Amino acid sequence: MLFAGGAAGVLLVMALWFDVKSMRIPNVLTATAAVCAWLYYGISGGLPGLGTTLAGTAAGLVPMLFLYIMRGIGAGDVKLFGALGAWVGPLPVLQIMVHSILFAGLIGIVLLIVHRPFFMRVINVLLPPLLRINEMSAGLNQAWKQGLKFPFMLAVAPGAAAVWYFS
Repeated sequence: MLFAGGAAGVLLVMALWFDVKSMRIPNVLTATAAVCAWLYYGISGGLPGLGTTLAGTAAGLVPMLFLYIMRGIGAGDVKLFGALGAWVGPLPVLQIMVHSILFAGLIGIVLLIVHRPFFMRVINVLLPPLLRINEMSAGLNQAWKQGLKFPFMLAVAPGAAAVWYFS
């Protein structure tokens, strides 16, 4: 089980790096992770192990697919949770999912507060001499108008850490 947790941790770190860097999680990362988990559990646990890893894959994919259809997350996030579920199993991947969604909600609330026009005016009045915030706030206001997005891995990483820490 230690190996599986380590593999899931490596998967999350790599996905976080790619998602923050490019807002994409490569298919080769998620597909390789899922296939490696299926092979590992199939060889080490036989048919019951393979059944558990496939159930974890489904538990990660299906709920996230609904979020993808509603345009809440990207396709890479769906595949990531499938691969993550293959490594950690059905219940832990669902726990990570719930915690990630809660962290994403907190990030969303912070972004809503920070990018409100009133808040931006206050920043523009109080901080320009210190931070040259006028140029930055113009970019943030433009991002707000276009529909601000953030890498979901910024919520998944603390969600997974919370689940592993408290279990």
